[in-house]
Amino acid sequence: MTTARERQRAHQQDLLTALDGELKTREITTVLIVDGDGNPCLEVVDRHFRTRRVYVQTAFHWFYWSDEHDERVSSLHLQPAAERIAEAARAGWREGEQGTLRIDLRKIADAYRC
Repeated sequence: MTTARERQRAHQQDLLTALDGELKTREITTVLIVDGDGNPCLEVVDRHFRTRRVYVQTAFHWFYWSDEHDERVSSLHLQPAAERIAEAARAGWREGEQGTLRIDLRKIADAYRC
């Protein structure tokens, strides 16, 4: 029997594989990998040959590539998401290190407990 975490990773992998296909049709260079923490992600190369890793936050249905609000897009609508990521890659990623979006759902849940 698979665990919830394994099912979540499989779902993330499926979403990233679909995104990979959409970005390749837009002539964006991508590589599907698993990062050092075991999370599936998609490395996307911009016009300056810099890479950003696109991850999936399944709890919020986002693809995200940094910690900025304008650097995440809904994973529910694949084609518009791929177009937004492709636009960002064509424009070039922001300068500096890639930020990491970390959301601790336990803290959010604890805030709503009585």
